[in-house]
Amino acid sequence: MDLFSNLIEGFSVALIPTNLLLGFIGAVLGTAVGVLPGLGPSATIALLLPLTYKLDPVGAIIMLAGIYYGAMFGGSTTSILLNIPGENSSVVTCIDGYQMARKGRAGAALGMCAIGSFIGGLISVLILILIAPALSDLALSFGPPEYTAMLLLGLFMVVYLSSESVLKGLMAMSIGCLLGMVGRDVTYGLDRFTFGSDYLLSGLNFVPVAMGLYGISEVMLNMEKQETREVFKTDLKGLWPTRADWKASWAPILRGGALGSLLGVLPGGGTVMATFGSYTIEKRLSKTPERFGNGAIEGVAAPETANNASATTAFVPLLTLGIPTHTAHALIFMAMMIHGIRPGPLLMTEHPEMFWGVIASMVTGNLMLLLLNLPLVGMWAKMLTVPYKYLVLVIITVCVMGAYSVNLSAYDITTMALFGVVGYGLRKFGFPISPIVLSMVLVPNLEASFQQSMVLGMGDLRIFFSRPISGTLMALIVLILLFPIVSWLWNRRGDLKKLRQQNNSPAVKANNL
Repeated sequence: MDLFSNLIEGFSVALIPTNLLLGFIGAVLGTAVGVLPGLGPSATIALLLPLTYKLDPVGAIIMLAGIYYGAMFGGSTTSILLNIPGENSSVVTCIDGYQMARKGRAGAALGMCAIGSFIGGLISVLILILIAPALSDLALSFGPPEYTAMLLLGLFMVVYLSSESVLKGLMAMSIGCLLGMVGRDVTYGLDRFTFGSDYLLSGLNFVPVAMGLYGISEVMLNMEKQETREVFKTDLKGLWPTRADWKASWAPILRGGALGSLLGVLPGGGTVMATFGSYTIEKRLSKTPERFGNGAIEGVAAPETANNASATTAFVPLLTLGIPTHTAHALIFMAMMIHGIRPGPLLMTEHPEMFWGVIASMVTGNLMLLLLNLPLVGMWAKMLTVPYKYLVLVIITVCVMGAYSVNLSAYDITTMALFGVVGYGLRKFGFPISPIVLSMVLVPNLEASFQQSMVLGMGDLRIFFSRPISGTLMALIVLILLFPIVSWLWNRRGDLKKLRQQNNSPAVKANNL
């Protein structure tokens, strides 16, 4: 009964006209960001973060959340019409979606993406409603050691899943930790990494740093690329799937929604893993796997459903544990902190209108996305023909205005420009940005919980391993750190075995003789 009353309260908040309008704006912006390759939801949220300061906290978070899952929703358009994924999670959609467009079925592919994403969003919201209260109650039993271990586990999983090179990921995380410790230590009152600057005494402002690392660096990277966009010319009619399409897709949609909902809670790469995993499962379960890669509609329906489902359940750790698992969630985390609301186990009891209002807005937001995308597919396709050079001026102007509006300080514009250059250099050399932003957000909480743990344990680090929950989490961290080493040794062993077999082959022995 409590769950039902909480949902009623959530919808009463989400259906307020102002919140509906903000959700609609977020959904439209998110879809546009997903359609236009090269910006992304993280950069967009960073650009718009200063604009939310004057908004109601609940409405601001509803809009920012809409941008995130709207971008996941809209990324399929470029995958189908351009064979270019609008987001990393839309890579799999290129495989069969573009082939359907080449066969004149772009409308059916886009329609199935919209419907599958809507169903995936509903499945994930249902799962979110069921598991979030239980997870929040469990988190209330966490002490400082458990919270420290949970934060560390989140950081290391982001490092492992967001970068091909674990070493580069660890280096990026270390940079973020250093940035998060700039300023005055809250425990001892000592200045750290300020270099005598009064501007740095209160720490680096997160907004200009994020805008530089994502917005400015993204502009610099895209400007050096030679644009070769050519939208595939095809009929966009017939958006509603046929009976045969439904017959082939209903089971993949359900499986994709369930898998995406489960994997969405993983830090860093849950959404990408969900799309690849759902596509692989459908190909293996199919009686005609040779159709995959040649325009199989279930190869579009399953990953797109998993994509949107995982984008919704990715909010579970943020809302219930206060741990962002994606860069966009880190920005939403900061938006909530700016408004004086701390995400975590107490959010449900201290700010139920925020918790249940955001969850209910995901239902209305997904419905808006469905109603937006089906009739406006033609408009999104035309947006793809806009040259990126015309968007650059708008993006840079918004960046400068947003950075300045935080504290009305020119120092923030300088900080943004500096980190834009830093982000550009790091991305050119293959360093991931996500661990930097996430660790910068989490390190103040990590430091505080670690110091509290040391007080409880009388300075003994064994406190993290002597308690059941924190000990289990620390063991997982050790396994994550050891896995690349074990994997390298195993591959090395296989290479040495192959080399011995080649040296012992009759042909090699004959040549030696």
